[in-house]
Amino acid sequence: MTGRPLSALEAIQGIVFSPWTYRLVRWSLGMVFVAAGALKLADPAALAEIIARYHLVPLALVSPVAWGLPVLEVVAGLGLVADLRWALGAVGGMLALFALVLYYGALQGLDIDCGCFSNRQLAEHGSLWMALYRDLAMLAGAAFLYLWRRSSRSRLARCGWRYRLQLAKEEL
Repeated sequence: MTGRPLSALEAIQGIVFSPWTYRLVRWSLGMVFVAAGALKLADPAALAEIIARYHLVPLALVSPVAWGLPVLEVVAGLGLVADLRWALGAVGGMLALFALVLYYGALQGLDIDCGCFSNRQLAEHGSLWMALYRDLAMLAGAAFLYLWRRSSRSRLARCGWRYRLQLAKEEL
């Protein structure tokens, strides 16, 4: 390799915008959703009790939500691991919803489990505020994935054959 050495900023940009960083964040976030959904599916009655204690879902819908939400988490998590286009939107939407519910619960002073992973979460991992901060960190990871896809797509579009064909047409 010839030329000047990379600056610290260029080295950091190389790591942040690396496809491997994108894959690591995507796989990690996807597997968190798969694990969380699977743990909730193992005990849907406990999840239904947690959902009911938030008083945000009508009682008639608590049981269907307690079954449907974990299934959606597992499917979206697997979709994110497989890099399916829709999965990032589903995971990001769920994270935003979870963050809003946790914020509501924390403001109301609810002393309940967040319902994030298991029915013993609150006692083992702290308050709703800690769960909110964790969800916001995961939401930042989802935002990174979205921005990486956007910048990657525009870079690839400028290098692709359609872009070159358009330039050739403009030269004529």
